Amino acid sequence: MIKSTVQNFIEKYKLSGTFIVAFSGGYDSMCLLDVLNKLGYNPVAIHLNHNWRGSESDCEEEICRKFCKKNNIEFYSEKLSEDVPKTETAARNARYAFFEKCAKKFNSDVIFTAHNFNDNAETVLYRIIKGTGTIGLRGISEKRDIFYRPLLNIKRKDIEDYCRQNDLSPNSDSSNENTKYKRNLIRNKIIPMMQEINPNVLDAINSLVDIAKEDFSFANSDKYMIRDLLVSNNIDYDRKKIENIQKFITENKKSKSGKTLSLTSDLWLFVSEKELKIISKPEKINTEIMITQEGEYRFENFIFSITKAGEKISEFPKDSEFKAYVNISDIDFCLRHRIPGDIITPLGSSGKQKLKKYLNEKKIPNYQKDFLVLLCKNNEVLWAAGVGLSDKIKVLDKPTHIIELRGANE
Repeated sequence: MIKSTVQNFIEKYKLSGTFIVAFSGGYDSMCLLDVLNKLGYNPVAIHLNHNWRGSESDCEEEICRKFCKKNNIEFYSEKLSEDVPKTETAARNARYAFFEKCAKKFNSDVIFTAHNFNDNAETVLYRIIKGTGTIGLRGISEKRDIFYRPLLNIKRKDIEDYCRQNDLSPNSDSSNENTKYKRNLIRNKIIPMMQEINPNVLDAINSLVDIAKEDFSFANSDKYMIRDLLVSNNIDYDRKKIENIQKFITENKKSKSGKTLSLTSDLWLFVSEKELKIISKPEKINTEIMITQEGEYRFENFIFSITKAGEKISEFPKDSEFKAYVNISDIDFCLRHRIPGDIITPLGSSGKQKLKKYLNEKKIPNYQKDFLVLLCKNNEVLWAAGVGLSDKIKVLDKPTHIIELRGANE
């Protein structure tokens, strides 16, 4: 199991070149070094003698050296000066400085450390006790810069079993029993007490790590945006609903006129190349009124007006989205929404085209199309308010009329 886990890890990150292993000689690092060597990766073992326990530290270094010689593994070690403070923080800083020095020495960008499942739980518990935010709950990262930790999901018991089954004789660091070091206190005292409440406390803590990692990833992805959108609109959600929405967005985010997805009985998600939002989709009303003379006409929540332009206009203002200067000889129109079969002759064009295609080219969102106010003659659209004018009523010299659509309360 451990071999396949390490192999899959290497393939996952597409690692190659010289692999360096931080080798203390303990169960974890001896297991990892042995696995990499048996997988044929020819690792380099590096050992930092912290020089905390005199001859015992020297003996551990020698055991590491002999193990590597026996297994034809390149070995490199250094010994810390006695001037380095004997604290966990100082030791960690010295250790990682040594690792980075070795990376340059061996021209490698891959350093394996043997942190395991138990280490991860102990680290999170330590952070909780010291005080941490949700980021700290993510535990030890599987990868950080040039440092990789392929054993994070392997329990210490399984590592010890591997060492026994492969006749490995790891070092036994006596300082691991000294509870003046906070990590040892957590490992040897606090976690056993917690296991009296929950025998599977290590699994529970690592489950919390997975949730924290997922939430952090969630907060930095489209999923967070989707969740926020749903929450702000009081829409119930679960993981499956969010994943379905994410898929819908991915498939339709390049749509010019947009697509809608039903979220509730009266709310839809609208997605286009320009925007993403939740919309209310009112039921289409088939309002239709005839325009037979100049004046004002009430159309739903709008006022449509058609007035004479006047004889003295030689230079008239540019059309606005909802106001147009036109040339018409006979007032006989219908004001309505679109219906199947509508056509239009776009301004500047001599040929007709389907209104649907015209609106798509104008990038009008689908959810807006049914609610556009259209000035028509039979099935031909002469003006789509807010969108464009037909070439059939364009002004050649000066306008005959002004047409305008405004809100009823304006």
